[in-house]
Amino acid sequence: MGQLVLIRHGETAWSRTGQHAGRTDLPLTEAGEESARALAPRLADREFAAVHTSPLTRAVRTAELAGLSSAKPDTDLIEWDYGRYEGLTAEQIQEFRPGWELWRDGVDGGEDLGQVTVRVDAFLGRVRPLLDQGDVAVVAHGHLSRILTARWLRLDASAGRQFGHPHPGTINTLGHEHGLPVVLGWNVP
Repeated sequence: MGQLVLIRHGETAWSRTGQHAGRTDLPLTEAGEESARALAPRLADREFAAVHTSPLTRAVRTAELAGLSSAKPDTDLIEWDYGRYEGLTAEQIQEFRPGWELWRDGVDGGEDLGQVTVRVDAFLGRVRPLLDQGDVAVVAHGHLSRILTARWLRLDASAGRQFGHPHPGTINTLGHEHGLPVVLGWNVP
């Protein structure tokens, strides 16, 4: 069975400052474009049965620069909709909601964790059969990748809080060992 290669999009202005960027369609920074290009040699020797990307510009552009020209946009891979918290840092949110924690408390006016989980589960349902043909690359976002990883491991989506935030422009690899789903690599530049 193939591996699921999760790639976090390159740096944006908001990822650099820690702002929540769900549905806002941000471009990559110059550093984000450089880190995306740096992925190309690491991915060049791999043959992918399929390549999927969030339809947001930062993910699509990362896929292009990483040499994944056959990427198909999938709306189920869009980042968590942060609602009224869009564009805010965790510190800013805690100014009006002391003690706030995304995984426990969710967001106001956006998606709840269950809604994101439904999207991730639908995507995994479509991609698992493709792994019989080889590796599958996915270019997506930080929180979505953590939820996808938790669900890959057959855990509740809230277990995504236990994975370090994937850094922009890094590779995270999911696979199997002795028939069990495992994390094979995390935050690999």
